[in-house]
Amino acid sequence: MVEHAADNALNAGAAEDAPEAEARGRGSVYAAIDLGTNNCRLLVARADGHGGFRVVDAFSRIVRLGEGLAHTGVLGEAAQQRALEALAVCAQRLVRRHVTHVRAIATEAVRKAANGAAFLARVKAETGLVLEMIDAAEEAQLAVDGCLALLDPAFAQAMVFDIGGGSTEVAWLDVLGPNRARVRAWISLPLGVVTLADRHGGVDVSPQTYAAMVNETRQALAGFDLEHGIGATMATDALQMIGTSGTVTTLAGVHLGLKRYDRARIDGVWMTDRDMRSVADRLIAMPFEARVAEPCVGRERADLVIPGCAVLEAIVATWPTPRLRVADRGLREGILLGLMQAENRGGQGTPDGGSPSA
Repeated sequence: MVEHAADNALNAGAAEDAPEAEARGRGSVYAAIDLGTNNCRLLVARADGHGGFRVVDAFSRIVRLGEGLAHTGVLGEAAQQRALEALAVCAQRLVRRHVTHVRAIATEAVRKAANGAAFLARVKAETGLVLEMIDAAEEAQLAVDGCLALLDPAFAQAMVFDIGGGSTEVAWLDVLGPNRARVRAWISLPLGVVTLADRHGGVDVSPQTYAAMVNETRQALAGFDLEHGIGATMATDALQMIGTSGTVTTLAGVHLGLKRYDRARIDGVWMTDRDMRSVADRLIAMPFEARVAEPCVGRERADLVIPGCAVLEAIVATWPTPRLRVADRGLREGILLGLMQAENRGGQGTPDGGSPSA
């Protein structure tokens, strides 16, 4: 999801802001926290009675937890502090919203860092939150779960990808019906917008550097494609593609010419391959400050959007598709649905796995 331009709306509680007195005594309240390489995100919701949920609060902040990780192998002190400050806000909101079921996860940056476990212990000590360090397989599955509602059952196959800060997850699915799919194969590439920006730069990107990022990602995807015969399958069976990440939502916002990020207009929108290429070319050609001035980019993502475009270009070059569906949803939505399903089955799920001590 795009946090840069959406921050003001999310952090101000643009989702329904029920009074606290009303919030109490109205059944379960679910929360998902996703601490990634670049962002810290919170989503709070109630079940809607129809297998979905209604968002009551959301928060997002770019923390760049993985900054410098590719060079040092550890999470830096400044990065840890930024993440801790954002997580403290999340913990406060859990209390304010009377959350009953919460799951908090950490992904690629914490998995890779030599001091990742120590950082999670610090999070618990300083914020009261207990974060799970999930593996790449579960990360990919949660992203798929969060996007199921956007799958068109008329297509037998689907590709769902999530371009993250420290990694990119790609899942090839068999579509079994409305809101039903089975993961046929998946891959987690150790390439994301932060790792590529650290390695190649993101402020002033030459055509040669951009091409190098695209080629690096294509090479990383080639073995996965060959092993599972995805390209060959696509030659005979139509395949739908869904992208969930700040990169694709940013491109969608720029494509639509939005003056302010609007999730309702972006989530579920279709972009043609020509649209994607046109927007990427515009962003690549822009000077850094011009990218900063783009309402759906902003300063915090201006150096990351070009590496993200490179990953996206590699994906659609590997599996050409006439159009892509943009998802402003993913891990957090997958977590929330999992919590609700666990409660409906009579299980406990992870009702207090990330509850603050307050």
